[in-house]
Amino acid sequence: MSFVITSPCKEEKSGECVDVCPVDCIEEGKDMFYIDPAICIDCGACEAVCPVEAIYIEDEVPEEENKYIELNRKFFEEQQ
Repeated sequence: MSFVITSPCKEEKSGECVDVCPVDCIEEGKDMFYIDPAICIDCGACEAVCPVEAIYIEDEVPEEENKYIELNRKFFEEQQ
């Protein structure tokens, strides 16, 4: 399980999460940032600094934001 970035990032895209990630698992996409589930170590550093509270542990993503779980996976699948 890893963290997932949801829709509030699309309006903000500030990047504090990238700066604090100890394993560099957060990548910038066209409209928002994405967390690579294969690299994420579930430390929570990104969640703590997100100014718009867009980051959730996968099991705690609000129901209305569930599509971002799949969008996150697809972002990294397309890069391979």
